[in-house]
Amino acid sequence: MFHIALFEPQVPPNTGNIIRLTANNGFSLHLIEPLGFDLKEKNLRRAGLDYHDLARVSNYPNYVEFVAAMQGRRIIACTTKATQSYDQMIFQTGDVLLFGSETSGLPVEVLDSIAPDRRLRIPMMPNNRSLNLSNAVAVISYEAWRQQGFCGGV
Repeated sequence: MFHIALFEPQVPPNTGNIIRLTANNGFSLHLIEPLGFDLKEKNLRRAGLDYHDLARVSNYPNYVEFVAAMQGRRIIACTTKATQSYDQMIFQTGDVLLFGSETSGLPVEVLDSIAPDRRLRIPMMPNNRSLNLSNAVAVISYEAWRQQGFCGGV
């Protein structure tokens, strides 16, 4: 299906919420280190509830190893620095939706490695910084899944 990748996430409850989300939409979750928390942290477990066993989560020590593992898949940057709205993208099965950390987003060198037509943003009111990470992941991932007819869902 699809993949969610979190680049150096910092807030355990956000990652826990995203674990729960991916367990429910069937996406795979990829965590790119360093993480701002321990995967056994109480807040992470609380937010993910008992969904850890239902989610597919992989860890990578750095972005280079993550990109190597995703070879052959489209990596799509989800960032406030994009100009294209997420609803303009035609998603394909196997796409990787890459999100930056809560505190700093995706670094310039990562954005520069992704073509501008593969950078998406969520429209929002002017002068606001961004949505909460787990909310942003939910919005874009469900659009991708919707375009596939919610394949596998009930």
